[in-house]
Amino acid sequence: MSKRFIFSSESVGEGHPDKVADTISDAVLDACLAQDKHSRVACETYVKSNIAVVGGEITTRAKLDFVKLAREAIREIGYVNDDDVFHADKVFVNTIITQQSPDISQGVDAKAAKGKKKAEQGAGDQGLMFGYASDETPELMPAPIMFAHRLGRKLTQIRKSGKVHWLRPDAKSQVSVVYENDEPVSISNVVISTQHTADVEHKQIEEFCIEEVVKKVLPKNLLTPDTLFLINPTGRFVVGGPQGDTGLTGRKIIVDSYGGYGRHGGGAFSGKDPSKVDRSAAYMGRYVAKNIVAAGLAKRAEIQFAYAIGYPDPVSVYVNTFGTAKEGLSDESITNAVCKVFSFKPADIVSQLKLLRPIYSKTTNYGHFGKSDKDLTWEATDKVSALQKAVK
Repeated sequence: MSKRFIFSSESVGEGHPDKVADTISDAVLDACLAQDKHSRVACETYVKSNIAVVGGEITTRAKLDFVKLAREAIREIGYVNDDDVFHADKVFVNTIITQQSPDISQGVDAKAAKGKKKAEQGAGDQGLMFGYASDETPELMPAPIMFAHRLGRKLTQIRKSGKVHWLRPDAKSQVSVVYENDEPVSISNVVISTQHTADVEHKQIEEFCIEEVVKKVLPKNLLTPDTLFLINPTGRFVVGGPQGDTGLTGRKIIVDSYGGYGRHGGGAFSGKDPSKVDRSAAYMGRYVAKNIVAAGLAKRAEIQFAYAIGYPDPVSVYVNTFGTAKEGLSDESITNAVCKVFSFKPADIVSQLKLLRPIYSKTTNYGHFGKSDKDLTWEATDKVSALQKAVK
C-alpha cells in the first residue's frame, strides 16, 4: 500500500521583520570577524516601526560603528523608499552592548580553569544540534523548503533589478508538496504574500507572481492543473516590514534550516560567532548528514549530537536513516563510521569548516543550508570516500 502525504514549508524575504533583525546581527558579526577573527559575538537585534535596537555581548579588538552597520544593512535590504516608516537613513538605532561574560569565556577558552574538566576549547553552551540531508533534490535538501526559498529569491531578484516598481521588501512564500512513498510527485499549493505599493491592483500582483515567479522557478513537472495558487490572499499588503510587525533575531530557525522536515535543536544561528555550537555544530551536522547521503550510505540521514558548556567532547552522537540505509548497513554502523571520520570538538569544527571568516551574511537569507557557495564549507561532499571506507 502506497504512503501518501502533503508536507509544507515556508520561507521569508529579506524585508521580513525577523530577517531584517537577522541581517543586522550577521552584518555586525562579519564586521567583527573581518578585523578580529577571534571575536566573541552574540548580537541580537530588535526592530519595530522606526526603531532598531542592537544588543548583545561582544568581545573584540575591532573598531566598529554599529549605527552605520545597521543603516547599511537596512539599505541593502531595500528600505529606502520615501514612504517607508522604517527607512535606512531615518531609523533610530540604539545600541546596548557589553562584553562576553568571563564565566562563559573561561569555558570556551582553550586553557585550564578552576572547575573546568579539560584545558581545551569547550562548547559555548549546552544544547543539542541536528543535521539533515535527503536525496530528493540536487542540493540534498527537502523539496518544500528549497522550493519556498526559490520563490523568495526570485521575488527579491526582480525587486532589486527595478523592473517591477510596485514590489516592496517584505515577503513570504510557502509550498506544499505531495509525497508518495517518500518521493515528491506534485505540488498541491503555492502561497506568496508580497508587500506592494498602494497603486497596484491585486489581479496584476496575482498574474505577475504566478507567471514570472512561480512558473519560472518551480519544477514544471510538479505543477498540475490542480495546483492552487494563493497570492496575497488577504487582498492587500501595503503596510509591511517593521512598520507592520516586530522583528527579532533568531525567530526564523525553521526557515533557516530544513523547513520542519528535519528536526531543529532550538538554538538560533544569526549574530553568533562559531564558538557558539548553536551555529557551528548545526553547520557540522549538515556537513555530516550531506556526506552520508552523497556517499550512498542512505537516502535520508539525520544526525543529532549534544554538548555540555565548557566541555569539548559531545555527550552523545546518533544517526537516524529512517529505514533508508544501504543494504547491509545499520544506523549503528553508520554512526560508528561517522565518529571515525569526523571530530565533533568545537575547535575542530571551527578549524575543519574554516569558520573564522566574515562569511555569515551569505547565510542569513533563504536558508543556511543547500546553497552552492564555496565559502559555505559545510555544503562540501569531500568526506564521501572516507565514509565509504569507514563502513566496510
